[in-house]
Amino acid sequence: MPPSISNWLWSERFWLPENVSWADLERPPPGVEYPRLRDIFIALPLAVGVFLLRLLFERLVAKPCAHILQIQGGVPRRAQSNDVLERVYQSKACPDTRQLEGLSKQLDWDVRKIQRWFRIRRNQDRPSTQKKFCESMWRFTFYLGIFIYAIRHLWVSPWMWDTRQCWYNYPFQPLSPGQYNYYIAELAFYWSLMFSQFTDIKRKDFFIMFVHHMATIMLITFSYANNMLRAGTLVMCVHDASDIFLEAAKLANYAKYQRLCDGLFVVFSISFFLTRLVIYPFWIVYSVLFESWEIVGPYQAWWLLNGLLLVLQVLHVIWFYLVARIAVKAIFKGKVSKDDRSDIESSSDEELKSKTPIQTLKPKDNGLNGNLNGDAHDH
Repeated sequence: MPPSISNWLWSERFWLPENVSWADLERPPPGVEYPRLRDIFIALPLAVGVFLLRLLFERLVAKPCAHILQIQGGVPRRAQSNDVLERVYQSKACPDTRQLEGLSKQLDWDVRKIQRWFRIRRNQDRPSTQKKFCESMWRFTFYLGIFIYAIRHLWVSPWMWDTRQCWYNYPFQPLSPGQYNYYIAELAFYWSLMFSQFTDIKRKDFFIMFVHHMATIMLITFSYANNMLRAGTLVMCVHDASDIFLEAAKLANYAKYQRLCDGLFVVFSISFFLTRLVIYPFWIVYSVLFESWEIVGPYQAWWLLNGLLLVLQVLHVIWFYLVARIAVKAIFKGKVSKDDRSDIESSSDEELKSKTPIQTLKPKDNGLNGNLNGDAHDH
């Protein structure tokens, strides 16, 4: 990278508070270590390892569990071979009425027969319940494990109970092994989600989850680079908490434990509201916006980081709207309805009647990570 671009990209006046330089962070006192951006680059090769670990987990752990619960992979009915319809399908999976009538004249087929062909062809590409079960079990396992690890680390950290501790003596705050491991694990996981999003189940909130993953990766990287780790660990922990119940609800749904699914989804809705719409904005974002302003003072990167936090909050509001619609149906109708995001972009009316309950709910995140994406975080 040319020196001029490097100097512009890593300008101390942008990334660090006034009168602080990168050299100050490169020379910590004896026995103390500050974050160095180059140390976090290991997350990229680790993301490949996380993705491979996921494949092994799904094959060796999740799939046997699916067999025990009698969740079969299933072999979808295959559409009759037809080159003309296949070419149309590759460009548009749900042709409109005009296209259907044109195909009917071209092939001398009844319109309903052509509609049935497209429906069967779409079902061929739709993932099986077993595949969705394995995907959710992987995310459930990761979120549960990383949340337990985070709570063990944060429980004895003074900034969990007094957020003003996040800013005292900032940015000269020592990096602990627990913080480093937590950051690397989360960053590697979200990079793996960024890659796998293009191969996982396609959902309506694909773009929202893409924005969520990008904002999350940028937040993790930037907060590490300028040593905003204390607030960063709080943000990540809050986001992981509700995703555990989301993935657990989906697992219960795929296993056809409907009452358990409904109960877990209501618990997820409550935990999502408390963590993402109460604790996150009024505890963490408040601290980053106002307490840091009072103790440290604003600087250029401060505005960027707060902007990313507010982007996540906007996504939280969108996702909670979708979650609340489903939760209200679960409470008043006694059964969780299908996820408004769906597993695919479009379906015929006949297909909509046969949708299974909460087929994926990323992220965060959502996607809820988790997403409401089933994904994703959302994060």
